[in-house]
Amino acid sequence: MMSETTGSNNATSAAPRIVTAAVLVIGNEILSGRTRDANINYLATGLTEIGIRLLEVRVVPDVEARIITAVNELRSTYDHVFTTGGIGPTHDDITSACVAKAFGVPLLRDERAVALLTRHYGGPEHLTDARLRMAHVPEGAVLVDNPVSAAPGFQLGNVYVLAGVPRICQAMFDGLKGRLVGGDKVLSVTVSAHVGEGVIAHDLGLLQERYGDLDIGSYPYFRQGRYGASFVLRGTQRARLEAAAGELRVIIRKLGAEPIEGEPLE
Repeated sequence: MMSETTGSNNATSAAPRIVTAAVLVIGNEILSGRTRDANINYLATGLTEIGIRLLEVRVVPDVEARIITAVNELRSTYDHVFTTGGIGPTHDDITSACVAKAFGVPLLRDERAVALLTRHYGGPEHLTDARLRMAHVPEGAVLVDNPVSAAPGFQLGNVYVLAGVPRICQAMFDGLKGRLVGGDKVLSVTVSAHVGEGVIAHDLGLLQERYGDLDIGSYPYFRQGRYGASFVLRGTQRARLEAAAGELRVIIRKLGAEPIEGEPLE
């Protein structure tokens, strides 16, 4: 989290209003490498847009004890927790039951979910026992709409349970994003240069000390046969970002390089 540290001009800054989140990815297929996760970046981008800071991503297998422990740890640490995966119709889809156990409430068949599935599959005669598994949610949960395949996700407390299939997960998230309350949005400025990290590291560290309310990251690259790094400054106050970026440009020029605004061309 960002602090109320003052910068080189000794001007005090009001503490930003910070809202945090974690993503819990559930599934053996992710850990085995069989499936590549496509949801983390989408959720991180969407959360950042509304002023919610994704501070942790955790991946756990389809093991009840591991899921329950992770849900309880994350929901007690962050303002919002988003789980992905494990709410389908097969035996290894155990996320809903695990979230119910984490909260200490029963898992019940939700008639609202049954109605959604009935319409989607064309009648009650098409609702197999497997499909009805997707209508079970913890007591007290609020359904999260699934405009793709009808089987809903749900919200219980500060935990939002989403599907793992990227198209469905992303549609669910888009639908609920409007009811999430974020904090101060994180702004960013990127300055790049053809300088080695080892050359600029000392001055960059001092810059970070002067601007403790900002997050300054260094990301090396090799493009067009040249080494360099992109320096990304993040914070909630535009004036502070511009002041730090100005000092960074001076540092780069003193090292004999020319600042590049944004990411360098490929």
